[in-house]
This record gives sequence, structure tokens and C-alpha cells, in this order.
Amino acid sequence: MHYELMVGLRYTRAKRRNRFISFISLISMAGIALGVMVLIVVLSVMNGFQTEVRTRILGVASHLQISGPAGTLDDWQSVARIASSTPRVVAAAPYVQAQGMLSSDRGARGVAVRGVLPEAEQRVADFAEHMVSGSVDALQPDAFGIVLGADLARSLGALAGDKIALIAPQGIITPAGVVPRLKQFTVVGTFDVGFNEADSGLALIHLADAQKLYQLGDQVSGVRLKLQDLFEARTVGRELMAQMPELFAWDWSRSHPNLFRAVQIEKRMMFIILTLIIAVATFNVVSTLVMLVTDKQSDIAILRTLGAPPASILKIFVVQGAIIGVLGTLLGVVGGVLLALNVETVVPALETALGFKFLSKDVYLIPDLPSEVHLDDVLTVAVISLVLAFLATLYPSWRASKVNPAEALRYE
Repeated sequence: MHYELMVGLRYTRAKRRNRFISFISLISMAGIALGVMVLIVVLSVMNGFQTEVRTRILGVASHLQISGPAGTLDDWQSVARIASSTPRVVAAAPYVQAQGMLSSDRGARGVAVRGVLPEAEQRVADFAEHMVSGSVDALQPDAFGIVLGADLARSLGALAGDKIALIAPQGIITPAGVVPRLKQFTVVGTFDVGFNEADSGLALIHLADAQKLYQLGDQVSGVRLKLQDLFEARTVGRELMAQMPELFAWDWSRSHPNLFRAVQIEKRMMFIILTLIIAVATFNVVSTLVMLVTDKQSDIAILRTLGAPPASILKIFVVQGAIIGVLGTLLGVVGGVLLALNVETVVPALETALGFKFLSKDVYLIPDLPSEVHLDDVLTVAVISLVLAFLATLYPSWRASKVNPAEALRYE
């Protein structure tokens, strides 16, 4: 063991005359550990939110959509066949996307209407896992059944078996003027995916019924695809457009770009802001080492007179600061990972103990705190903490290496 390391380790132990310095060292270590722990937990929660938002949106949306220049497809079967021949495509389903207004005795609501083939839709979306009542399979051609989002059904006061009117914006020209197209539908089910835009504003009807109501004939709005890996959606879209240049493809990241971008920006900003906590904690390392250098003036002078070069003195105090940084970082990483892995248990316990809910479902899209620990986030935080702690040791250690032995021992 090099004597610089041995002396540096010895200086970390508390003695009667420098216990205050040791106490400041512990505070510095605790500050670094707290900063690292908080940063890891926050990044893990942001990762969880990002995954949860993506999962809920893709539960009702699709990984990739293909449509024609005018927003319609004439021969969707051939498009679905070509797309399904791609190895990375799991399933394909046609759809009709349109706007409408639902009317009941309780009022009227504007909605997004989606015409689907139930057997195909179940392979590209997760409605079956989120049905509150009824089933998507209850949608049959010419039966004019409709499946509503739970919040939408609640606002309309519609229950299973109730009749509601769907008004299409395309009108019928009569001698009396343009009359809106109106058809009565029967509620056959409701779903709750936990995504407000869908739960409060989406209605599903059979593809054939949508084609009749919106006068599309055999046309559809496009084909929805589910992929093996959702992160390959943009690549697969480019490949399909190369095979079918007359069509357009857009992936899931473009369906709600502002939402996905907002989550990513928030994660970056939280990372920058919380990194400042670690930076503040490292300032305590500077003050600790400055006081230690002042306290150890005579020791430094004796080492210098025994032949220790300035570089060795610098290493001694770098070791002291590095120990604080390494131990604080290790404690923070262990505590942060353990807390991040158990957020979904700890938060409900705190809510029960305090008697209120942190994230109310009436206000927030996701009422729980999901957490997802990423190794690259943990390593990044640990490296930043160690680098900042090391940089904090440089100036006090350099000052120690410049101590003049004659000046230090003059009054000893």
C-alpha cells in the first residue's frame, strides 16, 4: 500500500481535536448520497411514466399506420398482405377514422369514431384487456352496435343496451337543404384504457357500419400495423413506403408527438436540476478539505521535511476527498436503486400513513408512480457524482502541496 493512501485513510478517522472536520465529512458524504439517490429515483420514475404513457397510448393506437394520399385506401387487403409479409410485422387491421357527434337524453358529445374489424383489431390493439362491460366482438356488421370509452359513456349516461344517435358531419342534400346523416346505435360495451383522450372521446363501431355511415363504399382510412419491436416502426415504415410509393406511413411517435416530447424534455430538465444537488454536496467536500489542510499544516510540513514531494501531499488529500465521493456515491446508488425498485410499494404506504393521495385520478393521467430502473441512468449518475467529487478535491489538495514547511513549523 502506498503511504499516500495509508495517510489519506488515516485522516478520515475522527480524533478528539478534529471531530468537527470528520462531522463535516459525514455531512458531505450524506449530501452526495442523498443527491445520487434522489436523482436515480426521479429518473426511474420518469422512465416509468414514459413507458406507461407509451403503453396506454399504444393500447388504443398502433405502432404504424398506412394510408393513401387522400386519407383513404381502395384495396386495403393487398396493402395488409404486403405489410404482413414483412417479418417484423405481427398483425395488420383495416380501420375507418372519422369524426361524429353522439347524442343521448343526457346530452351530446363530439367523438372520434373508429370503424374496426373486431377479429383483426384485437391483434393490433389491447381493447380486450381493458373492457369494463361487453366485448369488441359484439360489433357485428349491419347490427349498428357501438363500444364507448368509460368516461364518454358516463357523460352520456349510456349503459349496455341503450340507444344513442351518431351524427356524421357528411350531410344528405334534400329539397329542404342539407340534412346531417344520423343513425341510431346500440351500446354493446365500454372500455377504460386509462388514457383520457380515448376514454372520453373514442367510439368503436364495425368497419362495415362506418363505411355505410360515412359513404365510403369499399374504401377504408388505412391499415394499422403491430410490430415485434415498436422502436423499429420508423424503419419499417420507410421500407413499406419503398415497396408502395403511392402510400404514406407514420409511426406511433408522430401520433402524439407533443406528449412524448414533453416527457423526454421533462426527464432531461429534471436530470440537470437534480444534478445541482450533487454539485452543492461536493462544495462541502471543498470546505472539508480546506479545513483539514489548515488543521494538518504541521503534519504536512513534517512529511515534506522527511522527503515527501508535493505530488505525494496532493495525493493524500485527493484520497481523502475521493473516499468521501466514492462512499457517498455507493450509498446513494444502493439506496436509490432499492427505493426506485420499491416506489410502487413505498408511495401507497406513505399515502395511507398521511391520509391523502399524491396523484389524484381526477387530475393526473396516471394516478400511480411507476418506476423503471435503467442501468445507463444509474451509471451516468454515478460517474457524474464521482467526477464532481474528484474535481472538488483538486484545489484544496493543490493548496496543501504548496505549504511551506518552514512557515508551517515556525511556531511549533
